[in-house]
Amino acid sequence: MGEAREREVSLRCELRPGDLGRVTELHGVLYAAEYGFDHTFESYVAESLGEFGRLARPGRDRLWLAERDGRLVGSIGIVGREGGAAQLRWFLVHPDARGRGLGRRLLGESLAFCRAAGYRSVYLWTVNLLTDAARLYTAAGFRLTEETPARPTWGVMLAEQRYDLTLAE
Repeated sequence: MGEAREREVSLRCELRPGDLGRVTELHGVLYAAEYGFDHTFESYVAESLGEFGRLARPGRDRLWLAERDGRLVGSIGIVGREGGAAQLRWFLVHPDARGRGLGRRLLGESLAFCRAAGYRSVYLWTVNLLTDAARLYTAAGFRLTEETPARPTWGVMLAEQRYDLTLAE
């Protein structure tokens, strides 16, 4: 029973000092290790999370942190946009926590929040290298709606992709 408890992942969305930095660091370190991204990607994540930290509106914007034994093992965020749309951001699951349904759980929590908040649609931007995440998006009903030509970004060649999900007509 002790081992099962150690492996339990908890989710929370009340932010504490250091949380935005931990999410930024996890993105920077993992994307560098897994895809060869350079420091400019971490800077991009830091800027967007900094804006979120300053401007987040309760009931409209939310960041979930997945933790196991006090260690950050995943994140996902929702930011309200104009026209009844929400943007899904900062979705990441640490390799040690993959394959156990955490990605589906985080995605499900974020989409349930969007529905409860009254958003009509959700969109996200990702890159073509993240094929496992793309499978989760399409399984949840997202459709690939836009793709840029591949170009050097964050130190690697990649194409950006937009996925959209309609929640209500």
